[in-house]
Amino acid sequence: MERYDQLYRLYDEYDTATLRDYQEFVDLFPPVDSRVALDHWQNAREDLDERRDEIREAFPQGGETYAALAALATREQAFTALDLYTEYGRGVNVLVLDVDETLRSAGNTDNEIPRETLHLLTRFHEEGMPIVICTGQTLENVKGFLIQGLGNGVVHAGDVSIVYEAGTGVFTPGHGADTKQLLYEDLGDDIQAVFSRVRSRVLPDAPESLRRGCHLQGNEFNVTLKPNFETGSGRAHNIIEGGLVYLMDLLEESVGTVLDDVDDPTARGYARAFYAAGDPEIRGVLEATGEQPDTDADDVPDAFAALFERIDVAYYEADAAEIGSLELNKVVGVEAALDVLGVDDPFALVMGDSKSDLRVMRWAAENDAGIGAAPDHASPDVLDHVLATDELVFDRGDAAGLLRMAYALRRLSDLG
Repeated sequence: MERYDQLYRLYDEYDTATLRDYQEFVDLFPPVDSRVALDHWQNAREDLDERRDEIREAFPQGGETYAALAALATREQAFTALDLYTEYGRGVNVLVLDVDETLRSAGNTDNEIPRETLHLLTRFHEEGMPIVICTGQTLENVKGFLIQGLGNGVVHAGDVSIVYEAGTGVFTPGHGADTKQLLYEDLGDDIQAVFSRVRSRVLPDAPESLRRGCHLQGNEFNVTLKPNFETGSGRAHNIIEGGLVYLMDLLEESVGTVLDDVDDPTARGYARAFYAAGDPEIRGVLEATGEQPDTDADDVPDAFAALFERIDVAYYEADAAEIGSLELNKVVGVEAALDVLGVDDPFALVMGDSKSDLRVMRWAAENDAGIGAAPDHASPDVLDHVLATDELVFDRGDAAGLLRMAYALRRLSDLG
């Protein structure tokens, strides 16, 4: 109970709110060419140092840790961190972070990663924390905004890895031959043939309304249809529903071609029946659009089902319709990234909002390899998992709050 007593003393006896305000001002002060502003920054820095020194002197055992906690974590964040340390006996040693609707959100931000979040990631990096960015986006997109936000030096320092296209590839700058791993090249010839056929036909064979209403994301392997309308809008919703149905039919035709069974495959509805049986969201789209198959899932031939079981069809409402390999997912990508980074005994903070992130959270829970956190607008299955484990749910656009808690957990674990 001694650490709990120390935290109570810290937050009861010291004005930690003002200390955090000083710290935030010093950390996020924008570059300006103003002597008055710079003098104000310097005065704030001096006040911050004095307040932190006071705490260091008041806590002979772990004074530096308690001063850091007071400057960066709220009372609730610090006590949550201590509860987690009491539960698991260790601190976070790697960050595994989704991007869209997790680090950044279109809900109440400009859809860029907030400066506060970027600064916290930089702080973790400076203290030697490996960072795995785990996203469904293309590599070039992710590299671009990471370099813009964190700086080229951080991204290429050797302890940042990018799992892209939901696990089809891993990019870890500074690791020689292991810098870029194209995991999809290890898939079977049959799966590669299916994806090659889908990709080559997805836009040329699409109905005109789909060709005009959506575009193909520039992936290396996955096939992702994105709307040409504002994400989340009614028009995006409608076009992605249609795109999902079209992708399933095209997938079925491509599987039939690989199996040399192409006798009017789209009329049979094998893919629609198979994926609707396993995913209530897909079933809901088929019902809403009146595109339910006449075929029953039990009537899907074994040869088709065997390939479907290795291929993922994903629906992201008003955002994307996608097919990917179930043999390649974010878990496979994260494991590959951790191997390159040399993280042999991970205890990760896994932050995400979608079903692909849920796989990583479950992997972490099942292997005592970390904890999961999600924004409050995450998919229901993700929220169910997070609430059933450590209840680490944060407000939309406030990933920084969870990162502050993780920082507190790391500092408390350093006390031993």
